Amino acid sequence: MGEAERGESAPRARISFWCSNGHETQPSFAHDAQVPDIWDCPRCGFPAGQDKDSPPDPPRTEPYKTHLAYVRERRSDEDGEAILAEALAKLRGEI
Repeated sequence: MGEAERGESAPRARISFWCSNGHETQPSFAHDAQVPDIWDCPRCGFPAGQDKDSPPDPPRTEPYKTHLAYVRERRSDEDGEAILAEALAKLRGEI
């Protein structure tokens, strides 16, 4: 099936996007389509913008937190000492 059977293709424009790693990608868009401000880089996955000198910043990812790290965010050291003393007292049969 050639172009004659499908009809004319829409006029297209290739737009350059750059990520913070310096990768360039050039997706094509129809001339009447709205071009997005940000495009995902197919090489590294970072966001890419149309300004080569000022690409968007990569997303910040938080490191994996252990259960203990979450507990330490909610409780102070004094709270932890009190809970530990209570648990030890229960184990010793003092409560």
